[in-house]
Amino acid sequence: MWRRDFISLLSGAAAVWPLAGRAQQPAMPVIGFLNGGSPDGYARMAAAFRQGLKEAGYVERQNVTIEYRWAEGHYDRLPMMVADLVHSQVSVIAATSTPAAFAAKAATTTPIVFTTSSDPVQFGLVTSLSQPGGNLTGVAELDVEVAPKRLELLHELLPMAKVMALLVNPTSPTADAQSREMQAVAGTLGLQLHVLHASAERDFDTVFASLAQIKVSGLVIGSADPFFASQIEQLAALTVRHAVPAIYQLREFAAAGGLMSYGGSVRDAYRLAGAYTGRILKGEKPAELPVVQSVKVELILNMKTAEALGITVPPILLARADEVIE
Repeated sequence: MWRRDFISLLSGAAAVWPLAGRAQQPAMPVIGFLNGGSPDGYARMAAAFRQGLKEAGYVERQNVTIEYRWAEGHYDRLPMMVADLVHSQVSVIAATSTPAAFAAKAATTTPIVFTTSSDPVQFGLVTSLSQPGGNLTGVAELDVEVAPKRLELLHELLPMAKVMALLVNPTSPTADAQSREMQAVAGTLGLQLHVLHASAERDFDTVFASLAQIKVSGLVIGSADPFFASQIEQLAALTVRHAVPAIYQLREFAAAGGLMSYGGSVRDAYRLAGAYTGRILKGEKPAELPVVQSVKVELILNMKTAEALGITVPPILLARADEVIE
C-alpha cells in the first residue's frame, strides 16, 4: 500500500510541476501601436514596423503581443486610445504618426517610440535629436521640410502653370507650417497658391469642385497625414477622374494612378521605429536613444497617367526618377 501511495504521489507531482513551471514564465511584453490612420491605409507600414521588431529579436504572437489602435482619421479619438493602452499596461507605445505622437506625449510617461513627418524639436516632441530626454524617442522623416520640393517638381513638370493648389488637413498639427512654407516657395516660383482643406471623406467633393472653379493647373497633397494616407486610392482616383496633375508623398499614390510621388520612405521610418521599440523592450531608455533621421527620399512617376493627362515629362526629370510606372 505504501508503494502504491508513493507512486500516486509522484504521478501527482509530475502533473503539477509543468503547471508550476508555466506559471513562472514571464508574461509576453505588450506593445501599444497607435496610429491616426486606418489598418488598410497603413498595412505596408505596419508590416515594416514588424520587420524592424524582428530585426531586434521580437516576432508578433511568438514573443511579443501588439495591441493596435487606429483612429481612422478622427484625431480626437487618440487621447482616449492612449488612455486605453496605458490602462492595459503596455510596455511601450509605438505612436506611428505625428498626431498619435502628440497625443501620447500629452497623456503618459510610458516609453514612446514615434514616427513623425515633422521636425520633432521644432514641434516640441523632444528637446534635441541627440538627447531626446523624457520618455520619447523615434524616427523623423522630416517630410514637412521636403514638402516644398513637391511644388517645385510639379512646376518643373508644368512650367507654364500660374495657379496651383495645396490640400491640407486642418486638424493636423503641421497644417499651418505646411501652408506657410509652401506659400513662400510659391512666391519664389511666381505661382498663385490656393490652400484647400479636407479632414473627412465628405470634403473631397467640395475640394475637387473648387479646383475646377479656380482653374488650378496642379495639386500638391499635403505631407503624410494619416487621414490622407488612409484615403490614398480614392485621392488618386479623384485626381485622374478630374484630370488634375497631382503629387503626394507616398509611392502608393503613384501606384494607384496618381501622377507623381516624392518624399521620404515611410516604410523605412516604420522599420526603424520597430527596431527602436525592440531595443526599449530589452531595457534601453528612450532618453538615451537619439532620434533617427530617415533620409531616404524617392521620386516616382506614373507615365500612363502623364500620357492620359497629355503631359510630356522632361527627360531630365525622367532621369531623376527612382521608379517609373509604365
